[in-house]
Amino acid sequence: MPPTALVEAAHLRKSYGARLAVDDLTFSVKAGEVVGLLGPNGAGKTTTLSMLATLIAPDAGEVRIAGFDSRVAPDRLRRRLGFVPQSIALYPPLSAFQNVEVFARLQGLTRPIAQARSSEALEAVGLGDRADDPVWSLSGGMQRRLNLACGMVHRPEALLLDEPTVGVDPQSRERIFTTIRAMAESGVAVLYSTHYMEEVERMCDRALLIDGGKLLAQGTVAQLIELGGRHPRMELTFDRVPRPGWHDGIAGVAAIAATLADGRVLLELANLGQIGELLERARNSGAQLLEFAVHSPNLSDAFIALTGRALRDKAAEN
Repeated sequence: MPPTALVEAAHLRKSYGARLAVDDLTFSVKAGEVVGLLGPNGAGKTTTLSMLATLIAPDAGEVRIAGFDSRVAPDRLRRRLGFVPQSIALYPPLSAFQNVEVFARLQGLTRPIAQARSSEALEAVGLGDRADDPVWSLSGGMQRRLNLACGMVHRPEALLLDEPTVGVDPQSRERIFTTIRAMAESGVAVLYSTHYMEEVERMCDRALLIDGGKLLAQGTVAQLIELGGRHPRMELTFDRVPRPGWHDGIAGVAAIAATLADGRVLLELANLGQIGELLERARNSGAQLLEFAVHSPNLSDAFIALTGRALRDKAAEN
């Protein structure tokens, strides 16, 4: 039996005055999946997550979490949902343990269960030894991890994450990744909003590319890169201008620009398997090959090809 879709958005639409923030957005996340919601600042990621978390109501469309419709059973939906906002939502005077316990109790857990789950959640994010420390004494990365613990303490079936690694140290980042992957392996559906391409390439089973509130494309990282239509590129540097036509006859290899006066050549390749033949040709080009570099197409290339702009273009986030 295929995994169940635990997060479902159908034709979501949201406007703020004359500005359309989310435009007819439809997607789903299955049990055990980590799906990246990838887009530049201002793409509509936070608005989308806020509608899924029932923090704001869509102008049109439907939201279902674990089968519960946000319009019909919002309270039952929230019990099955964990939401970790981009802004750290903690109580600074309380200890780490007390913060997690508060969120557990808000989700309806009894005190004994809330206390047991709080200890488990803190251990999961690597803060078991800081349970009694007040939030104000924790580093920014630790507070991010504590934020995650508060969102997962009630063992949700679906987890929404809004830029969970912004401003964190490498150790905290790795711990967050480990925790998220463990939750997915336990069957939780994870929607991971970010504008960091490398995080999607590393963490996500699939990705949704959005811009201007619209879904541009979705699929695995490999599928999205293929949609972008980019090919590998190879830059070679010679001690002088090589013989004209030295790479002619290799199918799918073309010069992106004329050879520069300093001996640099930039080629587009059909595939990475052509590197060996190109290097052999370069050795017999009438010039000495000094160095070379290969750039494999990535999500950044795909996003630029699909939208015409870079992923980190500055704009106000929705």
